[in-house]
Amino acid sequence: MAYGTASAPVSRLWQAVLSLSDAERKTRRKRPATLAYDVDEVPPASLSIALALQHVLAMSVGWIYVIIAVDAMGGTGGQAQSLLRVSMIVSGLTTILQARGGRLGSGYLNPASCSLTYLAPTILAVRVGGFPLVFGMTAMNGAFTAVLSRFLRRLRILFPPDVTGLIVSIVGIQLVAIGCPKLLGRSPSHPDAYMPATFLGLITLFAMIAPSVWSKGRLRLFPILIGLAVGHVVALYMGVLTWSQIRAQWAQPLFGLPHRISGGMAFRPSLLIPFLAIGVAATLKTVGDVTLCQKMNDAEWRRTDMESVSGGVMANSIGTMTSGLLGGFAQNNASACLGVELATGVTSRALAVPAGLIVGLLAFVPGLAGTFALMPQPVMGALLIYSTCFLMLGGLQVMTARMLDARRIFAIGIALVFGISVEVAPELYRNAPELIRPIFASSTALATIIAVALSLLFRIGLKKVSRLDLQYGKDNLGAISRFMEDQGSAWGMRHDVVQRGIDAVYEFVTNAGDLQLRSPEIIVRAQFDEFHLDIEIQYDGPTIELAARMPTVEELAAGTGVALLSQYMIRESADDVRMKRAGDSSVLCLHFEH
Repeated sequence: MAYGTASAPVSRLWQAVLSLSDAERKTRRKRPATLAYDVDEVPPASLSIALALQHVLAMSVGWIYVIIAVDAMGGTGGQAQSLLRVSMIVSGLTTILQARGGRLGSGYLNPASCSLTYLAPTILAVRVGGFPLVFGMTAMNGAFTAVLSRFLRRLRILFPPDVTGLIVSIVGIQLVAIGCPKLLGRSPSHPDAYMPATFLGLITLFAMIAPSVWSKGRLRLFPILIGLAVGHVVALYMGVLTWSQIRAQWAQPLFGLPHRISGGMAFRPSLLIPFLAIGVAATLKTVGDVTLCQKMNDAEWRRTDMESVSGGVMANSIGTMTSGLLGGFAQNNASACLGVELATGVTSRALAVPAGLIVGLLAFVPGLAGTFALMPQPVMGALLIYSTCFLMLGGLQVMTARMLDARRIFAIGIALVFGISVEVAPELYRNAPELIRPIFASSTALATIIAVALSLLFRIGLKKVSRLDLQYGKDNLGAISRFMEDQGSAWGMRHDVVQRGIDAVYEFVTNAGDLQLRSPEIIVRAQFDEFHLDIEIQYDGPTIELAARMPTVEELAAGTGVALLSQYMIRESADDVRMKRAGDSSVLCLHFEH
């Protein structure tokens, strides 16, 4: 692993984190040219702290949900602070765990924070049984998703790339629904846009965009810090934020130990359905986030690495379970941080260490935590919109990385429509049964469950092996292209693999006259299993040995090189080629890695 010019303390600290793993990851990633620092590179110490601070600011968005949950039951400010400070400690630990590879952690920079996905069932639990019930159900949910993480490899049929891409995109839409009202200065007490607040939000957003678009140096790495600094200065000038508010946060003791809200833990079987359903949705959200991390760090990304995903889900599960036991809020990945990574081009997992430590430190310094909580709403809205731009487009790229047929389009489209409806017209689901109402209160949960259910439903009638009958001597290009493209869309294949299959089959069929065919009939069979595409071409003629080299100029001039060139092109199109006999027929077997 390359450590660049990182300082000795940072290097030793990161080595301590790596020592938790059995071994460093063995990957075959191709580093994208757009990254300034990829997942296994460590920036210099001075940069690492500043870059980590940007992620802490993005993680702070999750702290809003704690306040909302406490307000829902009429809790006190002291209870909100206790719940928040415990949650911050767990968020820091979970963030560091996520960076660890293997069975515990995704091995990527995928910071954790209080989860919006769990907000609806948390509010339901706090209203029914207070904080003890919240803590008990949260710990139970963490245990459930931890068990689920061990079976993700067998359940990979539930989350093809189009579904994981949808989840990432719908999370972005959910953040838009939160960020836009904040940027415009809207609140329950001020339902209309407030022009001074809108001005503050737009100034902050522009200050974030400017270094990302026009800067060529290191300023490009710090759009969040620059934007938030400008936003807070303008907020102080406008009076939206005052020095007296900041001084009030430091009036309390400098250091203080977080304490758990009293009351123990409780459990109610009647809340199992909403919490387990949201647990599945949170798991699939993690699948989407880790998939996006993998794609960001690999220019030749093909499919989701389930070992990494399983470790990522396990890390979040331990975070959620620990949070419930200690008296905190459920944990999941802070998706806004992925937008920061896409914007800055810095995906170094080493940043998880300073980011996690800073968040943990804030929990022991009430003044710092309170100062972070003073971030003006329009400034926070600008942060959400900035990161959402990259998050939504990243999800769309994952979603469209494979070919889509009518089945997949309907599964994704219907899920997207109903997910958006939660944000656009939440009153539609106001009368949903109480047990499943939390599902209809979260666009991510509803869209995820619909997408998975429809994907499974539409697999009914989907052929695992398809056949195409051809006649030598006819123009078969159209038939071959339609066959391969239809199957590629139905199976969710990558465009490039489908095109290679078309080229190989057409090349063989076009030059089959050199094989002394006893019959013009040629049968093509295709089979796909996510990892491989296998095509068999059966014909009535002798077997051949495909050329393993390009024909020479002399062979081409003599006319014998044309057949050799065709055979060589077929061999080069496929990853593996072999011949076999099937009764009186010969079969050319083409194998393509997917």
